Amino acid sequence: MNAPAAGSGPRGFRTFEDLEVYRAARVFRQTMDEMAGPLPDSEKRGLAVRIRRAAVLLTNNLAEGHGRFHFPDRIKVTLIARGTLEELMNDLHVCPDKEHLVAERVSKLKSNARRIRRLLIGGQRHVRDDWAAGSRRLHERSSPWPAGEAEEAMPWLEACLDRDATLFAAPGH
Repeated sequence: MNAPAAGSGPRGFRTFEDLEVYRAARVFRQTMDEMAGPLPDSEKRGLAVRIRRAAVLLTNNLAEGHGRFHFPDRIKVTLIARGTLEELMNDLHVCPDKEHLVAERVSKLKSNARRIRRLLIGGQRHVRDDWAAGSRRLHERSSPWPAGEAEEAMPWLEACLDRDATLFAAPGH
């Protein structure tokens, strides 16, 4: 699969397709879809459907988050993407438990999922830092958030992102 070059849009505008996290999630989505295909018939309407739905939602949420113009909205949608990724990781636990996949394949898929999680956390930290710095890059004239609510949420958000970065950091980092 050929990914578009970074800044390939008009005047260097970056689309969601340029984001490393989206490209990694897209490959992961395709792998999860391929993995769901050969599941036994007893799982075709259950586990396979959940895996395919969650894999598509992961990349959909990343695209949607990129299209949001308010910092709290961007963070909210990427948090939803992280939740979807965790759901997929849980589904990966189900496969060897039911002897649908060998543990080695599951381990590799979970490693890819952890990389995507680290990329998501990095992206959330970047948005948070821009927001804290008062960047106007993403702001529109009016915000759907009540006055003061977004600022009040900032300490909570910082604590969550700092905690998550520590919990999910790569070994040795």
